[in-house]
Amino acid sequence: MSGRHAGPAASAAGHFAIGCERLAAGDEAGAEAAFRNALAIDPDCAEAHGNLGFVLEARGALEEAEACYRRSLALKPALPDIQINLAMLLAGRRRFAEAEAACRKAIALAPDWPHVWTDTGILYACLKREAEAEACYREALALDAENAGARFNLSYLLLRQGRFDEGWQCLEARNWYAGLAGRLDCPRWQGEALAGKALLVCPEAGHGDLIQFCRYVPLLKARGAARITLWCHPALKRLFATLDGVDAVVGLDEEIPDAHDFWVPALSLPYRFGTRLDTIPASIPYLRAAPDDVARWTARLAPHDSSAGGSPLRVGLVWKGNPRFENDADRSLPGLHLLAPLGAVAGVRFFSLQKGAGEDEALAPPARLPLVHLGGGIDDFADSAAIVAGLDLVISVDTAVAHLAGALGKPCWIMLPEYKTDWRWLAGRCDSPWYPGTARLFRQTAAGDWAPVVVEIAAALAAWAAGAERGAPP
Repeated sequence: MSGRHAGPAASAAGHFAIGCERLAAGDEAGAEAAFRNALAIDPDCAEAHGNLGFVLEARGALEEAEACYRRSLALKPALPDIQINLAMLLAGRRRFAEAEAACRKAIALAPDWPHVWTDTGILYACLKREAEAEACYREALALDAENAGARFNLSYLLLRQGRFDEGWQCLEARNWYAGLAGRLDCPRWQGEALAGKALLVCPEAGHGDLIQFCRYVPLLKARGAARITLWCHPALKRLFATLDGVDAVVGLDEEIPDAHDFWVPALSLPYRFGTRLDTIPASIPYLRAAPDDVARWTARLAPHDSSAGGSPLRVGLVWKGNPRFENDADRSLPGLHLLAPLGAVAGVRFFSLQKGAGEDEALAPPARLPLVHLGGGIDDFADSAAIVAGLDLVISVDTAVAHLAGALGKPCWIMLPEYKTDWRWLAGRCDSPWYPGTARLFRQTAAGDWAPVVVEIAAALAAWAAGAERGAPP
């Protein structure tokens, strides 16, 4: 009896196919095992090396991932998907020249692949080569007008430049809420008349997003909405009860509200209202601290009389944001010790508003920076608002507390990273039209170098503390 038997290459191909199926199903561990099985049988399978690199990169094994990508390309150089994956890995490791070279190779191999142009645009945007980035995004859209990735990334570039008309429209390409429509029993609001209608305003990714854009709720009410429900992170519920125009506030940990005529994501509101730089709704303050909360926290703050020259300024500090944020390593300070020079400024008392990441540092601050730690008693943003209400100034990295201070009309000095500066602070400005008269921006001039920023802040703080008249900070 004779028969045909699959050889080693066929077996390797079978394991490779299984790995691809597992990867598509989100089973990264199963995919990794299958790709390794394929390579054990056929060590020269370029595609298996490339896909294994993708899995390894996803779980943070970057050295191994890079080695896999490079082995894949050594075996088969004409793999544009592996070239662009290698480029993005190198960009993430700040090896920009190598990343650009890999992008160019990918474009040469697959000039008609929209995602190759999109990823190259992302690289140029990171390098602040914005004209080149825009050209790449638009090439991707010329190849595929429905390419959400290119349109979304273009939105950030346009918004950062203050080109709001097209920027807000492009931002509609974000798709985090794609599954939301099926969970709600009403259509998404597309600008229809609101007179007599009930509207559900849905949250975006972060607390700061909703604090910044809940300002549109009163405008919705002015358009005739009969009932507005704000659906938000639980920590924002009590704070948002102070917002004009809101009829109900519901937490994400509660049942999805029903019986609404429309729903709308908060970040779609600037688009629906046709917001331009000169029409940003900036009636400050639009959030308030509850009097009972203010009274409860007053005892934790030093007595202050702004008319008494000897009374210290009360300054709140926030040096870290949510570590799960994609750019947190750049926007957060490595540690509280970097703010130690502020302690040399006479006439200032510092308070920590840090909650979660970095809170432990406030319990043992640098000797040169005496600090009253308040974070342990903060339960939600209503507590934070009550503290901020009793301060003269907040100094913060780009996180939700900065937006909170701005929304409350409290002076806030915001430390911004040079790398991947968030679009909402625009480019080349030291103020913010979103928080006029309250926000002052202190920008890094070199990625990762916070020391000059702190020196600049210390000088500004000293000038204010030494002033004969305690008005708004300089």
